[in-house]
Amino acid sequence: MAKPTQAKEPEMKEKDIKPEGGNSILINIITTTIVCIIFIGVNYFLQSNLLTTQLKSVTTEQSAEDDSEQLDKPEKGIVLDLGDFTMNLSDIEPRRYLKANVAIEITNPEPAVQEEAPKASGGHGGHGEAAAPDPKAAIVAEMEQYKPAIRDSVITVLTSKTSDELATTAGKELAKQQIAEAVNGIFDGEREVIRVSFGQFIMQ
Repeated sequence: MAKPTQAKEPEMKEKDIKPEGGNSILINIITTTIVCIIFIGVNYFLQSNLLTTQLKSVTTEQSAEDDSEQLDKPEKGIVLDLGDFTMNLSDIEPRRYLKANVAIEITNPEPAVQEEAPKASGGHGGHGEAAAPDPKAAIVAEMEQYKPAIRDSVITVLTSKTSDELATTAGKELAKQQIAEAVNGIFDGEREVIRVSFGQFIMQ
């Protein structure tokens, strides 16, 4: 009677072991699945953040390039020819004189007038009386009243220079800057000098 009893005991142990093995496999599968889901979620989160950051940087670079292109475009204004100048420089010995042609380019703050003028002329059936006036000519005519004061400022700046100072590019650029500052003082904010140009420039 002892032998059948011994044979049943191993069978019971095998039955007890099988469920435990199945549970451990199930736990491993669930754990692996959870880890994979977490990994995929973290990976997606990181990639979406990286993509958003890259898109922002590209947009910022494009806007910066657009701004730089706009800044690189030179501003166009109205050129006022101041005519020829013949003057003594500040050299003492030997005496030197300068003959130069000077022009200044000033801002044109009246683009709205140019745009509205054609609209106003349309109501008159295209008659010659409704033709828009030339804004450039109007500004040049307006600047004529300032011309004596502007010429005086140019003479004051250039006669304070020596021939050695004006012989260098840096010296000429400094003179242009000083002329622009002096003329802006005359305009008192109504206009602004964009640039000063020297045409003929001869020192003897």
